[in-house]
Amino acid sequence: MVSTAPQGTSDTPQGHARLRLAVASLCGTDLHYYSQFANAGFLLQNPVTLGHEACAYVVNPNGSDLKVGELVALNPIMNCQTCEACKRGEENLCTSKKFPGSATTVPHLDGFFRDSIDHPARCCRPVAAHVDPCHLTFAEPLACALHALNKGGVEAGQKVLVTGCGPMGLLAIAGAAARGAEVTALDLRPNAVAVAKKAGAKTGLIAGEYDDADIEKAFDVVVEASGAIPAFNTALKAVRQKGKIAILSNIQMRSAEIALHLIMLKEIAIVGSFQFNREFEEAVQLIESGSIDFDVLTARAFPLAEAGTALEFMASGEAFGKIILMGSGNADS
Repeated sequence: MVSTAPQGTSDTPQGHARLRLAVASLCGTDLHYYSQFANAGFLLQNPVTLGHEACAYVVNPNGSDLKVGELVALNPIMNCQTCEACKRGEENLCTSKKFPGSATTVPHLDGFFRDSIDHPARCCRPVAAHVDPCHLTFAEPLACALHALNKGGVEAGQKVLVTGCGPMGLLAIAGAAARGAEVTALDLRPNAVAVAKKAGAKTGLIAGEYDDADIEKAFDVVVEASGAIPAFNTALKAVRQKGKIAILSNIQMRSAEIALHLIMLKEIAIVGSFQFNREFEEAVQLIESGSIDFDVLTARAFPLAEAGTALEFMASGEAFGKIILMGSGNADS
């Protein structure tokens, strides 16, 4: 799962830069692979190092325009650049993309939970010198959250409900608030709702402790970030007529009763949200601006060598926010 073996630079593939991990962060996808060896129907077929959220320091630019010692955000989507989806600017839907630390690429590519990383230089985004790597590791998940906001058409002045205040929900809340939307957060856990309010939610609701009539048809957009069918049904009730629901969560396949009639009666538009496109650049710029307090969104930090312990902590449900892994943090080490 984690590789710390030193590597030379002579074997760095053409077009790739040799990097040293600065900071990585855990995703629910990593936890699914760690605990179930599968995610969203994709089964692991060979051993793989996990991790797809990270930033790193450049060790060897390998002929690229990157500079030694430069801090870069790592875009994990390695798209083909030639298929119709890529030509449309939708690299998330690329028919032959590669993605690290995932069973979606066969054979699997090692992810970012390792000290030394070779990654396509074109997928490395240099950042301003003042950027904290502990914040920059949020670039990939923030891009996913922003993609959901874009799919939902979230903009200033709208009333937005986010169901689920896990890490992705919190990032959606922070992103929507940064756009000037009025955000309401909903979760089962009071502690998660408390963090959501710090992240930018104007109102926090705890499941079972509010009157359904108070939220019925109250929101322009609902972002579903919990993955729970009851939350999706709540979204169907809470969104206004002709409103939008953006599904940010990875709703697991299971039998469930869904209030589908509301989609017809209210002419609700439901949009899926998968990974990101231009939002990665949007996320990096937002991080560079300093307009989001990522320290509030960080639950705990572990050394890279304790990734297994970090995943167990994530599985415990005691973390409210992102868990991050600290690399050696020095391009010269």
